[in-house]
Amino acid sequence: MEQKLPKIYSKQAILGFSIFFSTLFGGVLLYKNLIEAKRKTEAYTVLGVSILLTIIAIILGAIQENPKSSYAYLCGLIGGCILAYYFFPKYFPNEEQYEKKPIWIPLIIGIAITLVFVVLMISALSLENS
Repeated sequence: MEQKLPKIYSKQAILGFSIFFSTLFGGVLLYKNLIEAKRKTEAYTVLGVSILLTIIAIILGAIQENPKSSYAYLCGLIGGCILAYYFFPKYFPNEEQYEKKPIWIPLIIGIAITLVFVVLMISALSLENS
């Protein structure tokens, strides 16, 4: 009897979410893949690495005199590449065997979180200027 493989988020989805939202977001998607595949230890390792990479990016961003938005995308790209091209093939070497999960729910969550941050930043700026 053949075991049914879990649905997973693709390598491209993990890379894309890491670039456009954060390495932490991409790490959560890979974490969910590993939990679905019943690889809890590996899932926690990936989650820990993505948290560490996100903290490093925040610290490096905070020490910049003139931080630019391109810096955030670069950090997401580096973190996403680590997740997608090191960890993903290590745990899912035959990606094509797995059915892909749709990205709509994580995309809606990511956009909602981003909108909340944008509204909070606009509110803080308007309070600061009044």
